[in-house]
Amino acid sequence: MTIAAPLPPLTLRHATLDDLVDVLRAQHARKIDVIVPAERLRAVGTHLELAGTEPLVSEDGVTATAGRYLPTAHCDQDIATKLGIPAPYLRRTREEHPRLYEANINGWLQADPHRRFLFRALAGNGRTGIGRALLSNSYKVIDNLDVLMAALAGIKDSGVAVQIDGADLTERRMFLRVACEQIQAYAPDLVTGYRSPFSGADAAAHPVVFAGFLLANSETGDGAFTITPRLTLQVCRNGMTINRDVMREIHLGGRMDDGIVRWSADTLAKTMALVTARARDAVRTFLDVGYVRAKIAELSREARVEVAEPDKTIAFVATKLSFTKDQQQLILQHFIKGGAITAGGVMHAVTSAAQVLGDAEKAFELESRGVEAMHLAAAL
Repeated sequence: MTIAAPLPPLTLRHATLDDLVDVLRAQHARKIDVIVPAERLRAVGTHLELAGTEPLVSEDGVTATAGRYLPTAHCDQDIATKLGIPAPYLRRTREEHPRLYEANINGWLQADPHRRFLFRALAGNGRTGIGRALLSNSYKVIDNLDVLMAALAGIKDSGVAVQIDGADLTERRMFLRVACEQIQAYAPDLVTGYRSPFSGADAAAHPVVFAGFLLANSETGDGAFTITPRLTLQVCRNGMTINRDVMREIHLGGRMDDGIVRWSADTLAKTMALVTARARDAVRTFLDVGYVRAKIAELSREARVEVAEPDKTIAFVATKLSFTKDQQQLILQHFIKGGAITAGGVMHAVTSAAQVLGDAEKAFELESRGVEAMHLAAAL
């Protein structure tokens, strides 16, 4: 079967829930998962080629799995990791010397021809598809669409009204920001002297924090399914993630035999029941005014600490947290606009800067370090 519809996008930024669901459904329709030995996998130029793999038979028809796939940047990273090739070198060979890219991959695949991998891909409009990940054959597949539907079911079961504060999709992960504006608390000490860098609104006039959490999942081997509590400032929608309270489900399972990966209905139902239960647990734990007030109290103790030398403080924080020079400059700009010369102001600068980054992965990494940035600034 040849799929005629256009290939779905691999990334989204600041998307609606409907947009996210539409893209995930389009990707799901093209999903190919194959356990393949190294002897049936080879590089041809800058593509990976599967040979002799069985077709995928579904209610939509028959889809060939044998053929060529263009690896994403994330898939290239997987290839480098699995074969012991330095990733920067492999990227360079792809860009500058495709024959070296081909020779390096094939040389290491041939060194252990019976080694098995889980290859995750999307069928293309013909014989060329997209290679998304090269994983261990013990990787437990937990797909984004299934996780999203199960988590939304858990939230609905809880009976608590929530708002979707935005969604992102990358080659590596899916993110869904959930806020609950009916669960809120005042946090005047957390926003002393702070104003929104986007609107200029004085946070002291609206010192409200909403409960919520961040749901994340990787179906390409880049981390567990997680639900992390996330507090949102009303005045600017800055998100403060409380990483130490994260709920996590690691993607590990038993080794799988060669061929198309087919999870039984019972296995899938049990996995999704666990995700639904985790979502209900998150609602019960994180969407609670007592929890929100306790976290505000913890954060406020350091947020009030004054920053004597903002330039040096932000440079120190950026170095400790491995921010890039561009990120450091952006954070400093947001710190100045925010007007709070405090450790809390540093945190708000980091989290507001994250909102304007076009790369969702970098935005996630930046926002997730906001509280840690405040701790570092307060300790100086």
